[in-house]
Amino acid sequence: MSFLKIIKDEVNYVGAFLRIIKEVKSVDAKSNFGIADEIEMRVDKFGPNLAFLEDDIKLSYDDMEKYANRIAAWALSEGCIAGDTVALFLRNRAHYVAVWFGLTKIGVIPALLNYQLAGPALAHCVNVSDSKIILVDHEMADQWQSAKKYAKTDVKVFSIFGNIKKYKNLDSELLNHSSRRPSRNFREGVKGGDLCMKMFTSGTTGMPKAAKITHVRAQNYMRGFAGGVDTVPSDRIMMVLPLYHATGGLCGVGAALTRGGAVIVRPKFSVSNFWDEVVTYEATILVYVGELCRFLLSSPVHPKENNHKIKWIIGNGLRPEVWAGFIERFNIKHVIEFYGATEGNVSLMNIDGPIGAVGRVPSYLKSKFNCDIIKYDIEQGENLRDSNGLCIRTENNEVGELIGEIRQSDPRFRFEGYETSEATQKKILRNVFKQGDAWFRTGDLLKRDKMGYYYFVDRVGDTFRWKAENVATGEVASVLSSFDGINEANVYGVSVSGYDGRAGMASLVVENKLDMKLLMQHVQENLPAYARPVFIRLSKESETTGTFKFKKTDLVKAGFDPKKFDDPIYVSDPSTGEYRKMTKKLFESISNGEMRL
Repeated sequence: MSFLKIIKDEVNYVGAFLRIIKEVKSVDAKSNFGIADEIEMRVDKFGPNLAFLEDDIKLSYDDMEKYANRIAAWALSEGCIAGDTVALFLRNRAHYVAVWFGLTKIGVIPALLNYQLAGPALAHCVNVSDSKIILVDHEMADQWQSAKKYAKTDVKVFSIFGNIKKYKNLDSELLNHSSRRPSRNFREGVKGGDLCMKMFTSGTTGMPKAAKITHVRAQNYMRGFAGGVDTVPSDRIMMVLPLYHATGGLCGVGAALTRGGAVIVRPKFSVSNFWDEVVTYEATILVYVGELCRFLLSSPVHPKENNHKIKWIIGNGLRPEVWAGFIERFNIKHVIEFYGATEGNVSLMNIDGPIGAVGRVPSYLKSKFNCDIIKYDIEQGENLRDSNGLCIRTENNEVGELIGEIRQSDPRFRFEGYETSEATQKKILRNVFKQGDAWFRTGDLLKRDKMGYYYFVDRVGDTFRWKAENVATGEVASVLSSFDGINEANVYGVSVSGYDGRAGMASLVVENKLDMKLLMQHVQENLPAYARPVFIRLSKESETTGTFKFKKTDLVKAGFDPKKFDDPIYVSDPSTGEYRKMTKKLFESISNGEMRL
């Protein structure tokens, strides 16, 4: 890297850092200036500007607020007061933000439910949210019906954006309520450090947990990303991610609304329609997750994929091998990859750094951040401590768990926890570098280089040991995904009788028939022996969360037993150096130790 390039990158980084600091410096946990005040301020400034666009529906900032005011008036008529919770079970819509905005105007807490849920999981979210009312999108009627018998009986249900039999229709109700801005007195006692909304984790390994989002956290999300991207009123942000999630619903939305821009709302992500929609709606910024980019990169060439106005993409989970190919193929000039958990207190952002980095903490700004990386024993599943019982920092390029110091006095570094104390305490690590301190456990394995750039490696639970070596599932998945014909690769470890640790297994979604000999050659050339998948499962489709994270729990439980699923499965045979198709006899041979892996 040339000296001039280093200087340029440093200037870009410092400039972005200062923009972010300028945006968030006035956010105050003790202030009574909350998220409703935040958005009302933008309405007053950008009133006529386009705020949300969905097909033929266009909402200006003024239109959005008038709808929100009717929501507030209706909620008051239902007896809602500051501190109550109202659950939103809605698909992506132009009015989505306006609904929760209206509730916050009177201090009511919206609980944003994952619209992919159904049955017990959906009911669980309603129950732990302690909601007084639930608004159900008429398109979600069947899913709600599947959950109804598991939900608490005293929750009041309204249909919205259409009729659902047996329920009052909110659309009709709103016509009877004023569009005038309600008095601030209804939320006068609400402070910046108080609860603003409830969001739910993806639930890749169990039931979703309700993450508590305070007003200051929501404001930091919205303002911080506006500063990082440096949005302007003419920007249009393409929103194909779910609005119930922080990445789309706060970071992406905030980057637009804070600066007077617009959000292009799509019901869901469609590979085939994506570039047509980007061009039609004149999108200038895309909010992504890594898998979304990989889907696009593996898709056939589209005539409009280089004829667009996108100047920035911002998101997380973009793997290096996808990153490089994506920006080259689709002519993307700027990528902002960030790191952060909805409920966590660690935020990192890679403004203009190397491909693969999720953020940077230079030595001269270390005091401005709260994060560190500590040594982690993958085999034992615990953090390593020294003779004094304190945690040990990693060296440069050494993998460990990322943690964030909990500073309750600083709104950026607070940890609000979950709905239950048990779930909250599991995420707090105490006596880390000194007696009495407390740090948030991200559950993520990262490393950092000498320049202070941070790189995501894997989830703590996903990394496993095989033949005395640590295997990072993300790195294996990257190698497999680069093989021609593999659309998706989900890597995990499975138990094998007679072996310590877990053997690597990959669930692959492929285009056509896969050449297993060439695949074996590929993994041998690109992965060390211990990291090569022992088992390959050819799946028809992958199961993901609403934010495109792979679900692994059921795959791990099924293991490599061919009786538990219909998908073809292959095992690496050390005697031949090839993948053999699994049979009942072969499974038994592995299980009783006759065949060694």
